[in-house]
Amino acid sequence: MKAESSSSKKRTIDQASKLTVSTTVKSGAKVFPIFANASDQPSSSFQWISPSLGPKRSCLHGSSLSPPSYTKVAAFDLDGTVIKSSFGKQSKGSAAKWEWWNSVVPSKLKEAHKDGFSIVIISNQALRSTAQITEWKQKIPLIAAALPETPFRLLAATAKDGYRKPMPGMWYELERIFEQDHVQIDKSASFFIGDAAGRTNDFADTDRKWADNVGIPFLTPEEYFLGLPAVPYSLKGFEVSSLPQLSPTSTPIIPSPTPSKPEIVIFVGYPCLGKSTFYKRYFQPSDYAHVNQDTLGTRNKCLKAVEEAVLAGRSCVVDNTNRDKKTRKHYIDLAKTLKASVRCFFWTGSIDLAWHNNLYRAYNLPPGLNEDIPKRDLLPWLAFSSFRDNYDEPDLTEGFTEIKKVNWVFEGREEERKRWSMYLQLDPIRK
Repeated sequence: MKAESSSSKKRTIDQASKLTVSTTVKSGAKVFPIFANASDQPSSSFQWISPSLGPKRSCLHGSSLSPPSYTKVAAFDLDGTVIKSSFGKQSKGSAAKWEWWNSVVPSKLKEAHKDGFSIVIISNQALRSTAQITEWKQKIPLIAAALPETPFRLLAATAKDGYRKPMPGMWYELERIFEQDHVQIDKSASFFIGDAAGRTNDFADTDRKWADNVGIPFLTPEEYFLGLPAVPYSLKGFEVSSLPQLSPTSTPIIPSPTPSKPEIVIFVGYPCLGKSTFYKRYFQPSDYAHVNQDTLGTRNKCLKAVEEAVLAGRSCVVDNTNRDKKTRKHYIDLAKTLKASVRCFFWTGSIDLAWHNNLYRAYNLPPGLNEDIPKRDLLPWLAFSSFRDNYDEPDLTEGFTEIKKVNWVFEGREEERKRWSMYLQLDPIRK
């Protein structure tokens, strides 16, 4: 967990005084219905852009008044920032309604546009069905109609994937769109406003994390629209850290001199902790056979592959999660039958680290890296929780001649480290 106060943010917002304004909240705020008849709707220049963004078209994209691409971006969350969240309780069949978060919002957006900012709305939406998406999309042109002199662009994540804040996918798309107009965004001059800021009564901290991931200054609606002072906050969830790869007393990974008889090496650990990479780096050059159930399909096929390798005089690595004693016993018993020694390498990384790596591999690899590391689909949370719930730490009494602990350390280029070090999560934070 990372706890911070507003006075100790990673990035100082030098232009905060230029971004805030004192405002008196007016009573009797105007409520905007979504009209049932098209003829009743106010004129709007908003257009949804098709197809939606992403491999699964999960990121909605639209624009109003042909928004220009400037080097400075003023980005805003939607619900709880531009408009009020969950306004009213709608009865079945009644028109949905929306209301500005504060009456000053439209003038502040207009002001930012006149000051040379591209206005962009960045929103997470929990829309589980086509009908929900269709209904929600009807609201946005009405908001645009209430901003007749303020061009803006909107990106909305509708699934739990790389586009959902704090995952930075929507920012990557925004950079790509601006690059098509030959514009590079100046992050130091841009900013993001959001209500999920990690304060005491906030429902989440994903907006602040998103701004941190992207690398732009962050303000809450109260700070930006109302000129109120910042308040303390804390950011929950996993943060990356570096650990030594091997314990200081580790003996050589590959026995020296090479033993006269083949050995069996059993890997133990959560998915996504680098076991296969470890094999390729240290064992493959010494011609150890690679046995993996994801490739072979069943444990029996794995056992057969181990037996064939040992009988051919070849050492091998069983690169599976091998979470409990019962699973490992199959290979240890086979080693006894074959009169082969058996060692264990177990990865000490936590479930949070493993899940973080899972999100990084699936959604946040740098462009072009796929040539070196193939992009993988996101593994389900069950793959991690089932390991945790059934894990037995390896012990010499199981029949191992040696047990080595392997700790996680990130290895990669600077851009890879930068992306791996981000806050990567898909709500809710799991327990």
